[in-house]
This record gives sequence, structure tokens and C-alpha cells, in this order.
Amino acid sequence: MKIGQRILIIGSGGAGKSTLARRLGELTGIPVIHLDAHYWLPGWVVTPKEEWAGKVDALLQGDRWIMDGNFGSTLKQRLPRADTVIYLDYPSWLCLYRVLRRRVQYHGRTRPDIGPGCPESIDAEFIQWVINFPRNTRPKLLKLLDEHAQHAQIIMHKSPAETRRMLEMVAENAHG
Repeated sequence: MKIGQRILIIGSGGAGKSTLARRLGELTGIPVIHLDAHYWLPGWVVTPKEEWAGKVDALLQGDRWIMDGNFGSTLKQRLPRADTVIYLDYPSWLCLYRVLRRRVQYHGRTRPDIGPGCPESIDAEFIQWVINFPRNTRPKLLKLLDEHAQHAQIIMHKSPAETRRMLEMVAENAHG
């Protein structure tokens, strides 16, 4: 499978965006940018809105990157620069399970894809967002893809098995 040099990975919380970004980065040598690590300041403080767009612009300047994260407020900035968009369109029950598993796995610690000083946490609002993602967020993402990513290769996966097959193909191309 041929993928581009500027790859966006989007999908619900718990879909595995950061894990996929890391794995693709290992296989391709393309630098990985975890948006969460740039957005969240220590203590789960958000980057001020007026600074966030500028940070994202700076991150987009590279010729090669794999960028994971939704951040709907900046998708209109990011989609035109991407040549590949991978949308992990997994069922909400699976994403919720993975969010809960991640919470247990990283209890009291900060995940590698989050900025320092942000120990793993979960709240009712985030759980509701994951549960309602297919109904509330998915239609907006599809509309943005249609409006701002017609030039890009769109890869939509409905299951982790599809994502594993893609990674196998990328690995074959990288080593063969």
C-alpha cells in the first residue's frame, strides 16, 4: 500500500490514533506529531485558542509528518496540507472499551503521546463524547473531508483488522 508523506489520522477517542501514528512512523521513518502533546499544558490546561492555530500552522510546515488527533477547530487548517487521511471509524463500544483500558494501563502516569504533567484521567464528559461520536462528530468529520480533502487519499477503516492489514502492506513496501 502506498501512503503519502503528510498523513492525518483522525477518529474517536480510544480508536488507536496515537498507536497507529507511532507504528506508521516506525515503518516509514516519517516524523510523528501527537497533537495532544502540543495542545495540553501541564495539569491538563488547554493551549489558549489564539495560540493554538499558530502552533498548528508551525507543525504543518514540514514536508513529511504523521499527525494524529481530531481537534475539529483546526481540521480546516490541516486537511489541505495532508496528502493522506486515515479515519479510524470504529464502533463506539470498542473505542469506549479502549479508553477504559487505557485509563487502567496508565493510572497515575502520563501517556507517551500527551504532554508532560498530564496524568491519565477520564471524566463523564469524555465518555459521553466517545459514546456519541458516531452520531455527533462523525457527520461533521465526513463533511470536512468532503469539503477540504478532495485532493487527498482517504483511507477509512471500520475495524482494527483493516488497520492491521494496512500496516502489513506498508511494512511489506518498506522492506521489499
